[in-house]
Amino acid sequence: MILSIESSCDDSSIAITRIKDKKLIFHKKISQESSHKDYGGVVPELASRLHAKLLPQILKECKEFLNQLKAIAVTTEPGLSVTLLEGVVMAQSLAYALNLPLISVNHLKGHIYSLFLEKDSIFPLGILLVSGGHTMLLESKGLNETKIIAQSIDDSFGESFDKVAKMLSLGYPGGPIVELRAKMGNANISLPQPLNNKNNLAFSFSGLKNAVRLEIEKNTINDNFINDICASFQKVAISHIVQKCKTFFELNKQSNTWQHFAIVGGASANLSLREQIQNLADSYNKQLLLAPLSFCSDNAAMIGRVAVESYLIGDFVDIKDIKITPKIQSF
Repeated sequence: MILSIESSCDDSSIAITRIKDKKLIFHKKISQESSHKDYGGVVPELASRLHAKLLPQILKECKEFLNQLKAIAVTTEPGLSVTLLEGVVMAQSLAYALNLPLISVNHLKGHIYSLFLEKDSIFPLGILLVSGGHTMLLESKGLNETKIIAQSIDDSFGESFDKVAKMLSLGYPGGPIVELRAKMGNANISLPQPLNNKNNLAFSFSGLKNAVRLEIEKNTINDNFINDICASFQKVAISHIVQKCKTFFELNKQSNTWQHFAIVGGASANLSLREQIQNLADSYNKQLLLAPLSFCSDNAAMIGRVAVESYLIGDFVDIKDIKITPKIQSF
């Protein structure tokens, strides 16, 4: 088995994955959302202190599996430096104490492999990765063969939801709250479509976010307005995503690189986004792959699934040389 640790942001998580059949033997995640809620976002130093407290608590529940481990895996990129460090220190200590090899995992790869928990992977893939930190279109042929096709030039899709929620004093995390309020509203407020007149394959949400701010400043804030601005914002944000995905699908028609398309990342839990991408995939006769809703956000189970692949090819790092990288370097 492999023990995997995830601490890239504000979710403390540990998983145990069986190598031979990829079965998830143990998984626990403790969210820190309630601790960061009053600040309207993640406070890195607070998150780090909470990881130092919560990860050992979860580890105690894994005691019965320690003598069955073949490796330790940990998220090392991308993420918050101070929170990544908490997971890495625990992983180093376990690897040293148990005399086990150490596996370094890019947590964005983890999001891709969240599609394949307890089952074999399917490649090649076209991928939309949407989270609080990233918005990307990817092409992947496997574990170490993923290429970035497009990404946001400013805010991410998930981040824009958080910022709109903060402007409306709706709390954190913003994605689920804005999605819920959008269901109760009418998308009747005119907002600009990002990069509407540009053919380049990229994303942008800062202008849309600013347009929401201007609407908030000139209107009376009540429940009806909040519902309507959330509905209008979500409609345009998803329309922007779908428009760029359609361009991506058109490009793939020429190369026919992939027949399967996937949505991954924390923001992929948005049901309206899933529905509209499903319709797009159907129109291009592509099969859409989705991660289980409970495993869309950061979790150690997806890190463990990547770790199985790394273990099978002997991709280990030296305990002393393991490095954390806050920003994505490569796939």
